[in-house]
Amino acid sequence: MRCVVQRVTRSSVTVDGAVVSEIGKGLNVLCGVERDDTEADCEYIARKLFDLRIFDDSEGKTNLSITDRRAAGEDVGLLLISQFTLMGDARHGKRPSFSNAMEYNAARDFFERFAAGMKARCDALGICFGTGEFGGDMKVLIDNDGPFTILLDSKKLF
Repeated sequence: MRCVVQRVTRSSVTVDGAVVSEIGKGLNVLCGVERDDTEADCEYIARKLFDLRIFDDSEGKTNLSITDRRAAGEDVGLLLISQFTLMGDARHGKRPSFSNAMEYNAARDFFERFAAGMKARCDALGICFGTGEFGGDMKVLIDNDGPFTILLDSKKLF
């Protein structure tokens, strides 16, 4: 599982001209699913997303996670968007290969289970949560804060 994590001041997803999800300050997460991903990959990514210290503390140092920010009473959100193209391998030739991506129906089910688990965690913490539309023609607004962007890959644990 690969995720591009961006600290944002706001982010939204529009499908067919209608906003389907939006957050204010928080994390925009583009998420790609690999064909051999398991629940362990989901758990690793989820733990990282909630614990990643990329928000400024009172001294301006990146010492706080989204969980810390919420615990301090701030309104924060997490927008999770399926992003098939993150599985693209462009090392050879001019056209990316997507052979490592999970098959569409399996990926949809896998992503929806992951999103449901993330929503439950966010709800328990009081973090606003939203998703895009799996397989949809999405227009994503990302107001990147910093900019601050991190790549997470569950296959690169060490």
